[in-house]
Amino acid sequence: MPVAAVVVAGLLQAFSLAWPATGQPLWWLQLLSLAGFAALLQRQVSWRRAALLASIFATAWLTGTFWWFYISMHVYGGLAAPLAACAVLLLAIFLSLDYALAAALFVAGRSGRPWRDAALFAGLWTGAELLRGTLYTGLPWGAGGYAHTDGPLAALAPWVGVYGIGAAAAWIACLVSLLAQRSARSSWRYWLAIAGSAALLAACNAQVSAAPGAPSGAPRLRVALLQGNIPQEEKFEGGTGIPLALAWYGRMLRDSDAQLVVAPETAIPLLPAQLPDGYLEALRELFGSDGRAALFGIPLGDEDRGYTNSVMGFKPGDAGYRYHKHHLVPFGEFIPPLFKWFTRMMNIPLGDFNRGDVGQPSFAWQGQRLAPNICYEDLFGEELGARFRDPATAPTIFVNLSNMAWFGDSVAIDQHLQISRMRALEFERPMIRATNTGATVIIDRFGHVTQGLKRYTRGVLVGEVEGGTRLTPFARWVAHVGLAPLWALAGAAVLVALLERRRRPQP
Repeated sequence: MPVAAVVVAGLLQAFSLAWPATGQPLWWLQLLSLAGFAALLQRQVSWRRAALLASIFATAWLTGTFWWFYISMHVYGGLAAPLAACAVLLLAIFLSLDYALAAALFVAGRSGRPWRDAALFAGLWTGAELLRGTLYTGLPWGAGGYAHTDGPLAALAPWVGVYGIGAAAAWIACLVSLLAQRSARSSWRYWLAIAGSAALLAACNAQVSAAPGAPSGAPRLRVALLQGNIPQEEKFEGGTGIPLALAWYGRMLRDSDAQLVVAPETAIPLLPAQLPDGYLEALRELFGSDGRAALFGIPLGDEDRGYTNSVMGFKPGDAGYRYHKHHLVPFGEFIPPLFKWFTRMMNIPLGDFNRGDVGQPSFAWQGQRLAPNICYEDLFGEELGARFRDPATAPTIFVNLSNMAWFGDSVAIDQHLQISRMRALEFERPMIRATNTGATVIIDRFGHVTQGLKRYTRGVLVGEVEGGTRLTPFARWVAHVGLAPLWALAGAAVLVALLERRRRPQP
């Protein structure tokens, strides 16, 4: 079995999401690496060998994607280095089982007809991506579609979202992989499928290369995004990080003259009851009396009711806005059943939060409806889409508040930036990001980064953002049926594979 080739293809799949040297996505590399894997898969006659091949590919891909979990567990969590490395590898192996299942079904159900096999591969691969994104709270970080924020397939985002882009990429990759087969090259249907795919890429490329659309008509908002660069090892320390955060963020919130000031996740690292006397009251009074508003991250709750990772909002006439994070990070923000022994081995403060609701109200300000999301919540477009059920209250701007310092100065920052850009493309809504260490940026509704701060510096990004008002097709259907259409595509592929397996003569 060509194990080395599969590992290389998997690592290239990871690198396509954000090339390590530049942090930029490489859409063509994602297609080529997946096509290389598909070509190796085509040679398998046993579904068991195909499953093993896919597991190796996905393990290399996923380990190469989120290896930086090691930093959070070992450097900041205090977990022994061998255990942290094993934890990352075991997580990747566990998640690879979704792709092993898809590969097994593909080899068992392929028909030998190129265009049909490409459709089968795309459907099954999409099913694997959906399984990874939903089972056990979901971890779709590194899905193949995120490599296409700067590619021609980005034009599909407002229609079918990141998973739909991934399906189109899998279809194209499988067709490319079939070039090595004589039976495919002699089939006019195959060349028709190749021509159709080339036409799709050309049309998408023309769309994304066109000039940006007309102004949305929504008012522009002047924002100040704060990046405190508080060292993670000091962030929750009473003698260093806490007083630094309280002093710097308090001063920047007070002194900024922007219409909206945003401070990142847990910028205020203490519960309200633990803050110095009058600290929160002074901010509430300040933003309640002039023409400015603020959103900032802060933990809320108490021992009896439990705690939430939250956003607090102050503005004139309303000092009571709250947003509570819904999609929590396993082991970092909640402890899965039977795993308390694992978290006891790490030193992660505030590690067990309560969940907020899906589709919480937006923060209305200056004609905009601002929808906060915390850290990797912007990874779940179907959950952000729940806020679009009523067009009259749909968000006009997304606001991401993050603290990526847990993962050091790694490619995680670049990968998260591509995730935020994809959400902007899907919903045609700008995404403003206030983070502790980066990437603090303004993303317009077409997915372009218009302004940004240098990473791992302390500073304030001041700029203007134009809200979006048009509801994309993706926003309309995902708001009402979630990912059901894509699940239907995957289910149809599974059904076809099983039926083909039954019709095929058994040895």
